[in-house]
Amino acid sequence: MIYRRFGRTGLQMPVLSAGCMRTMHSWQVHPQSEIPPASQLNLTAIAARALELGINHFETARGYGTSEMQLGRALKTLAPRDAYILQTKIQPTKDPALFRDHFYDSIARLGVERIDLLAIHGINDYQSLWQVCRPGGCLAAARELQKEGRAGFIGFSGHGSLPVILEAIRHEKDGGFDYLNLHWYYVFQGNSPALEEAAAHDMGVFIISPTDKGGMLQHPPARMRELCSPLSPIAFNDCWCLSRPEVHTISIGASRLDDFDEHVNALPHLEDGGTLLAGIDQRCRREMVRRTGHDRPEGLWSAFPPWSATPGYINIPFILWLHNLARGWGLVEYGRRRYRKLGSDVKWVPGNNAAAAGRYNLGAVAAGAGIEPEELVRQLGEAHALLGHPPGSETG
Repeated sequence: MIYRRFGRTGLQMPVLSAGCMRTMHSWQVHPQSEIPPASQLNLTAIAARALELGINHFETARGYGTSEMQLGRALKTLAPRDAYILQTKIQPTKDPALFRDHFYDSIARLGVERIDLLAIHGINDYQSLWQVCRPGGCLAAARELQKEGRAGFIGFSGHGSLPVILEAIRHEKDGGFDYLNLHWYYVFQGNSPALEEAAAHDMGVFIISPTDKGGMLQHPPARMRELCSPLSPIAFNDCWCLSRPEVHTISIGASRLDDFDEHVNALPHLEDGGTLLAGIDQRCRREMVRRTGHDRPEGLWSAFPPWSATPGYINIPFILWLHNLARGWGLVEYGRRRYRKLGSDVKWVPGNNAAAAGRYNLGAVAAGAGIEPEELVRQLGEAHALLGHPPGSETG
């Protein structure tokens, strides 16, 4: 295993982390007596395999149902407490005292007296940013837990817009944040400024769900496999993420013992794969240009206003990004699964889809992007026609 200094925490972090959302029995909290023995045995076996591979960082969350309880039980049987790095995430609350209560409930579920990394789970918009960072807010409460010796380093996870993430990174009161969990993958590099800003603040960077959120690469379409050859899409994306010096670790959400194998086998390419990665990148870009006219799927992302400032709250940059991924690299299934979340009050997929794009005056929005209004409506209509089908109705 390769280890990297996790920013100013000083922790030696394995470049592959064990994310524990997919190993849980249920999204609902159940007493240990109701967790099937087979589920607990599977999680324990996966944790043991991670440790065997040198993956000694385990990441879970209070919101992951039975995950904390099951992980804590497993780790007690596998290794002494100082042999692994333990991270959990807790959602912000209006009342910081309730945040503290939730923290103590989490460490009780984990069966530990202290955790190494505490993330405030879900700085997704300016409201949650204020709730966390206001004087006496959840960040201040987390720093008190740190002073009490219950939490090691304090970070945040965010699914929000880049401006919100950047403001959180730059926040300095109550010690600011020591690390962040971030969405950044080969298929989506719009958060690159957050990587650069995090490095400037010497923050640890943990990449969230690079395989699934990074394109559903566990089930890649044939076109993506061809473009990434001789690497698999998973291996290419892993190496692409870890080739950035600002990135210290990426999450592997294993649910089976062999889920680690492809990721571990990709690591040798970090040492000798610079030319290989560049060649695959150029091949992908040429294909994207040929099919969409853009060399990157998020090519027009910054040209449009955020969904909250768009008529009809249509999330235009997100929709066109998904459409480009589907047309350029064949990621139709991925696009449809994300597109259907628009309009459903999902924090990491905000705004509405393009079903009603023709009903709104998008002239100013189109002009700002250098596109004729009719052309923008046409593109949005094509995106809706392709992505609006139920997932699974076409392989792409």
